[in-house]
Amino acid sequence: MNKLQDKVAIVTGASSGLGFQIAKRYVAEGAKVALCDINLKKAEDAAHELGENAIAVKMDVSNEDAVNNGIDSVADKWGGVDILVSNAGIQIVHPIEEFSYKEWQKMISIHLDGAFLTTKACVKHMYPKKSGSLIYMGSVHSHEASPLKSAYVAAKHGVLGLARVMAKEGAKYNVRSNVICPGFVETPLVKKQIPEQARDLGVSEKEVIERVMLGNTVDKEFTTMDDVADAAVMFAGFETNALTGQSLIISHGWHMK
Repeated sequence: MNKLQDKVAIVTGASSGLGFQIAKRYVAEGAKVALCDINLKKAEDAAHELGENAIAVKMDVSNEDAVNNGIDSVADKWGGVDILVSNAGIQIVHPIEEFSYKEWQKMISIHLDGAFLTTKACVKHMYPKKSGSLIYMGSVHSHEASPLKSAYVAAKHGVLGLARVMAKEGAKYNVRSNVICPGFVETPLVKKQIPEQARDLGVSEKEVIERVMLGNTVDKEFTTMDDVADAAVMFAGFETNALTGQSLIISHGWHMK
């Protein structure tokens, strides 16, 4: 029996990168997966690649009506929601004196408001079933700070706090809440940061990779998308409150606790 047989999963930001890799693994483990993304065409292409147990849902995670309508449509189609992977995110890097308030709001809205809105929309389907798994995509930056990332670090710290609250609120309904905290993963989002950080820090792109991104790891290796997907399967398949309120740091030793 596959670990997630017949479970219904919502994965946000799922048309590419970590979201797609997690969705792919969930389908392989027997789940039905809604690939939620602001870009419907990309989500449809991704869902088509994964087969009949995957559907595309257009969703702006910062829009409450879009979140509620999208998640309710999945619950109506497949009879409920068992797993949420709150993964949608963007990156903007600047020193704080150059960080516009509009950009700050955009970062907080997608990362933190999106986690809140999708959680609220999913638990109303999980609580009556007395079962569910809330999985948030945090970061090493849920625990550590880095220059140029004031909004991202603030949002990822906030996601960790939300997950811990949900572990306590969800416990009586057997709804678990955990955070995956990767180090740098070679996704399109991370690759986009390399020239931006090189510009803002005044160093070469090679230095950004070797010193800024991987300098504190034990082996100078990127975390892989498969590493993160393994953690997402583990959290989704763990059925009791023995594993809740935790953050799993997958970072090649960048952060140890």
